[in-house]
Amino acid sequence: MAIRIGIYGYGNLGKGVELAIAQNPDMQAVGVFTRRAPETVQTLTGVPVYSADGVLDFQDKIDIMVLCGGSSTDLPEQTPALAKYFCVVDSFDTHAKIPQHFERVNAVATASQKTAVISVGWDPGLFSLARLYGGCVLPEGNDYTFWGKGVSQGHSDAIRRIDGVADAKQYTIPVDEALSAVRRGENPTLSTREKHKRECFVVAKEGADKARIEKEIVTMPNYFADYDTTVHFISQAELNEKHGGLPHGGVVIRSGKTGGGNQHVVEYSLKLESNAEFTASVLVAYARAVYRLHAEGAYGCKTALDIPPAYLSPKSREELMKTLL
Repeated sequence: MAIRIGIYGYGNLGKGVELAIAQNPDMQAVGVFTRRAPETVQTLTGVPVYSADGVLDFQDKIDIMVLCGGSSTDLPEQTPALAKYFCVVDSFDTHAKIPQHFERVNAVATASQKTAVISVGWDPGLFSLARLYGGCVLPEGNDYTFWGKGVSQGHSDAIRRIDGVADAKQYTIPVDEALSAVRRGENPTLSTREKHKRECFVVAKEGADKARIEKEIVTMPNYFADYDTTVHFISQAELNEKHGGLPHGGVVIRSGKTGGGNQHVVEYSLKLESNAEFTASVLVAYARAVYRLHAEGAYGCKTALDIPPAYLSPKSREELMKTLL
């Protein structure tokens, strides 16, 4: 029987989840749940649309709810609220607040005997695993993570929530000199500001105070305050024309020495044409893992660090051993 998936939120990420489910024969999209008027939303593959207000009517019809809201204001409220009634997966990506988010979701999911997985995508998520493996194999060394150049959905969403902002895109850009030094095995000590720059393209609403908006962006904690941030105010037409896509990517590098003193550099990289679709595909793979964990009675909240890799695959353990080991 197919795993029955609900999609909570239907922005770029929700659309990506819908498309990812269509690629997985062991899954079925039951419905999209939106805060908008359902009749105004047209899905890409014909998945039915329902009001988010009626989501609790689907407790017996959905195995896993995939949450597709933003990390700044949506997921901190939605994930623990829905984990009381559904097994859930989210992509909460405010790194500094993940432990707090975990505790809130874990308390609810454990009490309701549901299984939740938070903070899965490519970072946090796949990059977290790359950092884990690198540090285990090369205990004497340093981790380096570089993101971009690409559009950060979470940071763009955080800008759009500022009063007076009509639309926005934010690019994360690695500092070339820092990345090159790491790849050479120099093991530099780098501050947050020395590793990345942030560039923002913002459409202000008519009459909005642009100076105030810019100040709110560059001083925003956990998002922009620790980076050299440039803000450009442009028209909606220019944003649509020049910044319509969602490219992203990045690298995780572990640079260290083995016991004999030999230097090693391990690199895991992603080059993504659509940040949203790739993140959605990770969420869907972890939805399969949640389904299996819940069936085993593994209740409470988990992260990518807790889940056996084989649980992400539709293949059996025997198939995986034959094809991957």
